[in-house]
Formats: sequence, C-alpha cells, structure tokens
Amino acid sequence: MRDILSFSDPAEGEKRDPMESAQANMRRQLPKRFYKSVETGERDGLHHILLDGRAVKTPGQTPLALSTAAAASLIADEFDVQGEEINPATMPCYRLANTALDGVAADMQAVLEDILRYCGTDLLFYRADGPPGLTDRQREAWDPVVDWAERVAGARFTLAEGVMHVAQPREAIAGLGIHLNTVTDPVILAALHSMTSLTGSGLLALAVWKREIDAAQAWEAAHVDEDWNIAQWGEDAEAKARRTARRAEMDAADRLIKALGD
Repeated sequence: MRDILSFSDPAEGEKRDPMESAQANMRRQLPKRFYKSVETGERDGLHHILLDGRAVKTPGQTPLALSTAAAASLIADEFDVQGEEINPATMPCYRLANTALDGVAADMQAVLEDILRYCGTDLLFYRADGPPGLTDRQREAWDPVVDWAERVAGARFTLAEGVMHVAQPREAIAGLGIHLNTVTDPVILAALHSMTSLTGSGLLALAVWKREIDAAQAWEAAHVDEDWNIAQWGEDAEAKARRTARRAEMDAADRLIKALGD
C-alpha cells in the first residue's frame, strides 16, 4: 500500500528554512479520499492518527504522532470531515503538525530565535502619533500585554511613535527567551511561531500561550490599526477572505496549544 498522504518530497540536497521546508511538502494535486474510518491510537506514549487502522505519516515520512490524545483528536477530526478529496487547506491543525514534525523538530533553536527576533521589533512597541481615536485603541489593547511581558521578562521595553526602528534592551529579549526555552514540544513551538507571524507580535503569541489573554483578544489587538482603517474606508472582499483564512490558522494554533496541555 502506498505511503499515506506523502504530498511531495524536497529535491535531493535542497536546503530550506525549517518552517518553509515542511510547508513546501504539501503542494501537489489533491489526493482522493481513500479511507473510511478515522481513529486515534496510542503507541509508545504517543497518539497516532489512524486511517482504516493504518498510522498516518507526515509528507517527510515522520510518524504523525502527538503527545496527547486531545491534540491527535483535533487532527483526526479534520480527516474525518474531508469529502471526496483530501484538502490540506481545510486542515490547519494537520498542516501545523506536519510543519512541526518535519521542520521545527529538526531545529527548534532556529525557530525560537526567529520568535525572539519578532519580539525585538514587536508590533506593540510601535505606536501611531494620531489620530486620538487610534492611539487610544492601541493603548487600551496593547499596554496591558506590554506591561505583562515586562513582568515576565523582568525588564522594560522601549516604545516609539512611527515606524523607525528602536532597539530593545538585550535583557528584555533574553528574559522572554528564558521562558521560550522551556518549550520542548515542536508542535507547541510551531504553534507559537504561527501565532507570531500571523499577528506580527511575539508578545501576543506568548501572552496567549501563558493564558494572559485568549486568542480572540490577541487577534483583535493585532488588528487595531487595520480595523481603524476599515472603519474609515471600508474593506474589500479579497482582503476579508485573506483575513478569515489567517484567523483560522490562528485558532488552529490556539487549539493545539491547549490540547497539548501547555
């Protein structure tokens, strides 16, 4: 029987960023649904997704196994609702797990450092100089998260008006890194990286992870400026569709973090 769901393989000797390499493995013509039953099963302390009793592998041929039954069930549910074809675009938890196991697991330090780079130029540090309605909304949504992050890091961050780069104190970023270094599950780290890139804010991702705020609050905070502009000028359908798709990715990352119990 053919390998289950091997969408593509990287070229011989090809080198890619650990996040991009796994994502690039899922760009082929959609396969037909070939299974009837979807279950999860435990083996060696990990929870696998079983299609007609056969364990699923990632596109990189890594066993698709997660550390909790709840996390495996999220992916099993995505398989279960597929129609005649298996469409990874409708399976955000599955895609994120593939990214984690095929890419992030190979170099967790690189992914951690990328999140910290986001923190160094975090969205929440750069404030508008007007109008008052926008600046008020930024303070209301962003200040509590910045204050929380300063307590976590044990150091102060520097805020600025406009988009000119402002270097953050090394001790502040290092303080956040201490907490990120406690992540041992590549799926959690991949979820945090996804949240960070989707919001433009490592601080928001960390605050969701530590349950200081929920994913909906983080999403709203990340889109204060965009929502302000929409209120003034309206929103086109294409931009709305992109935002809806990105929100689905955010929610999937949040569900996986919670299901993994961290």
